[in-house]
Parts: sequence; structure tokens; C-alpha cells
Amino acid sequence: MSSDETNVGVDRMADAEPVPGSAKPDPILVADGVRRSFGGLTAVDVGHLEVQRGTITALIGPNGAGKSTLFNLLTGFDRVDGGRWTFQGGAVNGKSGHRVARAGMVRTFQLTKALTRMTVLDNMLLGAPGQFGERMAGAFLRPVWQRQERENTRRAMELLERFKLVDKREDMAGSLSGGQRKLLEMARSLMTDPAMIMLDEPMAGVNPALVQSLLGHITSLRDEGKTVLFVEHDMDVIMGISDWIVVLAQGRVIAEGRPSDIRSNQQVIDAYLGAQEETAEVGGSDDD
Repeated sequence: MSSDETNVGVDRMADAEPVPGSAKPDPILVADGVRRSFGGLTAVDVGHLEVQRGTITALIGPNGAGKSTLFNLLTGFDRVDGGRWTFQGGAVNGKSGHRVARAGMVRTFQLTKALTRMTVLDNMLLGAPGQFGERMAGAFLRPVWQRQERENTRRAMELLERFKLVDKREDMAGSLSGGQRKLLEMARSLMTDPAMIMLDEPMAGVNPALVQSLLGHITSLRDEGKTVLFVEHDMDVIMGISDWIVVLAQGRVIAEGRPSDIRSNQQVIDAYLGAQEETAEVGGSDDD
């Protein structure tokens, strides 16, 4: 099965055109006019973007293209200057991060957010939504929250087993390797049973031995019907697992398409080569 089709044998992108702002057959996320500036610098200026439901979409671009900033805006972790976006048909712009997560759109971070002085299992349990015992009234109804806690623990253990971390459940999260923390963060995000998962550089700092494991988990999520949007710099990874690729440069979407479309897109090639030349010039001036 090629990277241009899903593993379940359904080409969900059959009717999508490889152009910026392309309409998708069944978009789960639709963004319009999303803008963010820092001082006089425009970090994000996305006119129109749609993410197809049930696919793996990669968001790529040179360093400083605005990828992580766009993630932060869409998930409520940064203030937007303008624009609106909907998730599963409902407006989520202006909502805080926890409300966006409750709506079914969760994200991980480039630098993992594991609580290092808590156990791996406790980190997982923190991700369970609507915990009755956290409310003042619910705290006095012990049989109710105990039943819920047992169910949350069962769910957490299933996910730890799936992500090959069950043997680490009583270890402090701070003792995990960088790759294992990435796995923990991905597993914890699934405690809410989200419809869409946004991964910010999931392979960054990961031991090569764990890369294939992470890739397998990402494709499994897609095959289970979830939507994955991820930022990544490893082009082999991007071309290997993506159904669709969106390219940002200087905060704008300059290209969209299947991996085969992006490989041969001259604008994408120019954007990456231009960024490399700028980096080389800056490096050269520093050496002088």
C-alpha cells in the first residue's frame, strides 16, 4: 500500500485537488483567515485550510515557517489576531486549550509535557476527562468516583500495553527516555478518545530504534478512523506515512497535495532551498 492511500483501502483524498486551500471531501477541521503577528513580523497568515477526516496530514515547511505557531493557535494555546476555524462543524476559535480538547481535538508538544515526579500511570490518569472525584460534591460520593477510577485505570493500562510502556507504569516519568516520553504523551492524549490528534514533531529527539514504533502507532490511529495532523522535519517519515501534505512558508500555505505532488513542486523546492541558503549566509556572517 502506497503512502498516497490509507491502509484500510479507501482513498479519502480522491476528489481533493493539489492546490493551496484545497476543498476536502469530508473536512474535520476548516480554518479561514487565521493570522498571528509578533511585533512587525507575521508568523501565520493562513487564508483557507481544510484537514480531511480519517487521514494523516503532514504540516511541513522550513524553520520559522509558522508550523508550531499555527498548532498553538488552532488548539487554544496562543492568542489569534484574526480568523475563525471550526472542528466537526462547531466553532472552536477563541476557546481555551482544555475546551478544544473536550471538543475532541488534542495535541502533543515538541518538548514533552510529562510530569516527571509522578509515575507513568498517574500521568496517564491525569488525561482522563470528567473525573467525578475532582468536584466538591463528587468527592463525598466515594462509590461513584471509585468506580470511575477503576475504569480510568483499566483504560490507562490498555493504552500503556499498546504503547509498550506497561512495565514502566510504576516508574517516575522523569526516568523515561526521550522516545518513551513521546510514547507516553501520545498514549495520554488517547485517554480522552479524541477524534483528531495533532503531533508536534513526534520524532524529534527519538532514538532511531523507537522511530518505527512511533510510526506504527500513528498509522494505527489513522486506520482506526482517527485524524492525525503532524509537524515533522524528517522527509522520509513525511513521505512514508502521509496521505496529504500541507506546506507552509513565511506563515502562508504555498502548496498542498499527496506526497507525489509535493516531491515535484517547484515552490516547495525553492522554499526549502531558499531557507537553507539564508541559514548558510547567517552562519557565514557569524564565522566572519
